[in-house]
Amino acid sequence: MHNVSEILAYLETLAPAAWKESWDNVGLLCGRSEKPVSKILVALDPFRDVVAEAIAEQADLLITHHPLIFGSSLVALTNATETGRNLLALAEHGIAAINAHTNWDVAPCGVNYILANTLNLQNISLPFPTGCDPDGNPVGLLRRGEVPAQPLETFLSLVKERLGCPMVRYADGGRPVHMVAVGGGACASELAQVAAMGCDTFVTSDVKYNQFWDARDLGISIIDAGHFYTENPAAAALGALLAAAFPDISVQVSKKHRDCMKFF
Repeated sequence: MHNVSEILAYLETLAPAAWKESWDNVGLLCGRSEKPVSKILVALDPFRDVVAEAIAEQADLLITHHPLIFGSSLVALTNATETGRNLLALAEHGIAAINAHTNWDVAPCGVNYILANTLNLQNISLPFPTGCDPDGNPVGLLRRGEVPAQPLETFLSLVKERLGCPMVRYADGGRPVHMVAVGGGACASELAQVAAMGCDTFVTSDVKYNQFWDARDLGISIIDAGHFYTENPAAAALGALLAAAFPDISVQVSKKHRDCMKFF
C-alpha cells in the first residue's frame, strides 16, 4: 500500500515545492508521512465542509490547492480558530493534508493550463516562462490562447457555461475577443504582462476597482469569473492525474465544496 510520502513525491514531479512563491506554504501540513493511503479526497480548499467530507468519506489523505495553514503564524493549536478546529479534526481522525498552491499555478499541467483548456482555448502558450521542468516544458503563471473572433457577450456566456459561475464582473475593452490570457485566482496584477502578450481579453478573478479601469484604458476586456470558479477545475484534473498514477487508491473529488459567495 502506498503512503503519504509517496503521494507527496508524485506531486513533486508535477509541481515541485521549489516553484512556489516565497510567501507560500505548500506540502504536507498535517499528518504522518508514513501513513498508508487507501482513499484520497481532492478539493480546492481545506475548509470546514471539505474537512467534514473527508471525515465522512473515511479518507486517509486530503489534497487541496489552497493551504490549510496560510497567511499567519500558527502559535497555538486549539479549537479557538477555524484553522485550529480544522487541523484538530483532521488529526483526530488520522487524516493527512497536503497542498500544492503557487507551485501548481505555474506547473506545465497546472491551474492555468487547465483553465485555458476548460475555456476551449486553442494554440495555448506560455509567452513569459520563468523556467522549465526536467523535460524542458516551460513553467510560468499566465497562459495565452485563441478563440474564433467573437463579440465579448458571446465569450462571456461561454465563460459562465464552462466554469459554472453564476455571474461575472467585467470591463469592456472595446475589441472583439480573439487572443485570450488566463490567470486563475488573483492574477489581475499581471495586467501589464497580458498587454505585452498582445491579448484583447483577460480571464481572472479578485479584480480591484482600479484594475477594471486600467484594463479598459489598455483596450483589454477583463473578466472576473470568481476565485473559486477559475481554480476549481484544477481539482478534478488533479484527481484524474492521481487516479491514473495510483490505480489501487480510491480518489474522490469533493462533492460538497462550493463557493461561499452569494449574489442577491
